[in-house]
Amino acid sequence: MAIGTDQETDPLVAFNFALEVQGVVTGYFTEVSGLGSETEVIDHLVMGANNQQIVKKVPGRLKWENIVLKRGITDQMDIWTWRKSVVDGGVDSNRHDGSVVMYNQNGTEVARWNFLKAWPAKV
Repeated sequence: MAIGTDQETDPLVAFNFALEVQGVVTGYFTEVSGLGSETEVIDHLVMGANNQQIVKKVPGRLKWENIVLKRGITDQMDIWTWRKSVVDGGVDSNRHDGSVVMYNQNGTEVARWNFLKAWPAKV
């Protein structure tokens, strides 16, 4: 990289993830985890031919991971205000839809993970 380029002097280059809540960017982050889900596996015993027990695996409950955003930067208090609203008024009235957006080094969106009816569990 050439010395003095915009990428070298722009501190936001390292912040490859943005949090959007209800369509508004509330912060930029360097690390995100918990974007996955897991389906429980249930072992179901059935009787096969010749009275042999066979273990049949069937899908169970779907479980979503908690999204964790680390090393963030923002000039707003939106996330903190949202968290305070959850603590003061309850979770149900403070659930919001949003997205975690990943950007490349040029600032172009390369991936988006949408979430529904979420709330901040920890700030």
